[in-house]
Amino acid sequence: MTHTLHRVGTRENLANDFVVLMMASKDINVEGSRPKYEKFVRKAWEMGAIKIGDAKHGNILYQGSLDKLVASIQDQGAPLHAVFDDRKKLASFLKWLKEADLGLSVVVSGLADVVHETCQEVGIDRHTVEHSLGRWGATGKLPPNEILQIHTMCGHQMVTLGMINEAIEAVKAGRKTPEEAADDLYVPCACGVFNTTRAAQLLKELAGK
Repeated sequence: MTHTLHRVGTRENLANDFVVLMMASKDINVEGSRPKYEKFVRKAWEMGAIKIGDAKHGNILYQGSLDKLVASIQDQGAPLHAVFDDRKKLASFLKWLKEADLGLSVVVSGLADVVHETCQEVGIDRHTVEHSLGRWGATGKLPPNEILQIHTMCGHQMVTLGMINEAIEAVKAGRKTPEEAADDLYVPCACGVFNTTRAAQLLKELAGK
């Protein structure tokens, strides 16, 4: 199970939204995991990840540099994340992960068929597939679907509806570019799994309505 499973969107705007999660297993391989995590984040950044997040320490990359994030990593059972906005870059990174064989669990979130095809291209056989069953209950009380597309990119819903509406208004008024507003929304996403490229495009569309 992963908190990046429930993203809402169209096939078109989810086509380049991928999160790669790597995590040690409690009481099995946490000890000695730090250097493996470091290799993971440094290589992901080198190979085109747009954001890196550490679930144990919260989203700290925006506060400084990748080195600052790496310095905080410990032997830990909490996951690290790499966000990609390009399928080819994802494929290259997954190929590297396969060859590096770091020995920690990896989950890739995205459109199931796209992830499957990408794994097949680089010689990875999936052993598990999980699908979100959507939202149940009084769904009429939920925000509009176009807002949920941004809101659900933070798996813990820390990118609030109020913040999203403020971001839309800021773009509409010309106070911020869509990219600047998307970067602001990234900050409270504690795990760093928020896709700012996709968010900027969605904000631009919403501000234009």
